[in-house]
Amino acid sequence: MYRAVPAVLVTAVCCSAALQAQPADNATPGVAVVTRTEALWSADVPGALGAAAADRPEVTITLPPPGRATGAALVVCPGGGYSTLMMTYEGHDIARWLNQHGVAAMVLRYRVNPYPIAQSVADGKRAMRLLRTRAPEWGLNASRLGMIGFSAGGHLAMSVATGFDAGAAAAADPVERASCRPDFLVLVYGSTTIGGGTPTSALVTSNTPPAFLVHAQTDKVVPVAESEQFCTALQRNGVAAEFLRLPTGEHGLGCGQGELWAQWQTAAVTWLAGQGLARRP
Repeated sequence: MYRAVPAVLVTAVCCSAALQAQPADNATPGVAVVTRTEALWSADVPGALGAAAADRPEVTITLPPPGRATGAALVVCPGGGYSTLMMTYEGHDIARWLNQHGVAAMVLRYRVNPYPIAQSVADGKRAMRLLRTRAPEWGLNASRLGMIGFSAGGHLAMSVATGFDAGAAAAADPVERASCRPDFLVLVYGSTTIGGGTPTSALVTSNTPPAFLVHAQTDKVVPVAESEQFCTALQRNGVAAEFLRLPTGEHGLGCGQGELWAQWQTAAVTWLAGQGLARRP
């Protein structure tokens, strides 16, 4: 469903395999219970170019209090053009926001340039497999696990959602036996064409998960047409999709601040709550 909303322009453009519990940074009192970080791979990282932190992707899991938890969770994919990662306002801040609405979050620090985009996508697939494998341990429902991505992180989430597999049943690593298909998507000013190749919108099928998309009509970095095309492809294939098309706004929608940022978050939570995934604002 296409929906335009009035908006005010805001100008802005080491861990071991075991979970390490630590206080949630700047957590909202009484909301986030714990933040845990672990390596995406416990052993050798496939395709690693070195042994620095940038060569060892990791995830940070934040869980809401059990009394508020809905059992749903999202892998959070920050943007940054596949050259850097916006880990604050498109990463850990998003995790805390999700926790406030009863949703668990797994913030993904994936590999970026000089790694190829295909390797970043592989990190995204691994994160989904890990989340699904560990869901019982973290009190999550393994069929209520999605991805939220921003800009290039949106491209990563779309790439996982259109290129998923059921897992390798004979794999020695139990994580690799799990499906990497997200059950739903939230795509915030996501790109379908970054890096060239086939646009993700051309890869949509009836098995692609449902999605909520948001994009500003005046985005000069990633054209709004990219979200339009992905949404249209979903609907054409009978997949539920809702598109919040903002009439004004720069790429980044205020970068974590201002009315535009608040608008898309409110709309996204409303959509998630409508699917029974989040608590209403």
